[in-house]
Amino acid sequence: MDSPAGYGIVSRMLHWLMAACFAWHFAGALLYVTVPEAGVTKFVGSTHFTMGFTLLVLVLLRGAWGLLNIRRRPPHPGRLGRLATMGHLVLYLLMILVPGLALLRQYGSGEPFTPYGIPVMSGFEGKIAWMTAPGDLLHSFLGWVLLALILGHVAMALVHRYAWHDDVLGLMTRGRRRRV
Repeated sequence: MDSPAGYGIVSRMLHWLMAACFAWHFAGALLYVTVPEAGVTKFVGSTHFTMGFTLLVLVLLRGAWGLLNIRRRPPHPGRLGRLATMGHLVLYLLMILVPGLALLRQYGSGEPFTPYGIPVMSGFEGKIAWMTAPGDLLHSFLGWVLLALILGHVAMALVHRYAWHDDVLGLMTRGRRRRV
């Protein structure tokens, strides 16, 4: 369990597992934009749907775990703490919205979806335009916004550590702060 002094092992493992999955996922997207025909792009890109589904499952688990621990978590005091909380809420919103739009688009496409061989959606004849349109319009754009916010999240952890000498990063590495 989490505590006011730091995050527990479950919170930390979910955080870093998601970080690794996002690194893979966005590396594939960046490869697709820069070298779309490369073999590595096709390899990494072939995991995009499954990795997106995995990330959605992980964010839902992490969100549920966070809500279960909400009263035990380290505090975010003051105005900067409120900004950090709002930033985390926007991250969570996008981490649900981006794959949610992809799933809506996938269903509307009429194509089956079977991540890890698990039949999540069966296919059907035709398409449902009102379901594919939001994903076509927003999935990619909001995905890049999510990447920008993740990079901002990482940057703020480094600012805390090296500019403000506040070991916030220790909360997600060791589960507690260390004097810097």
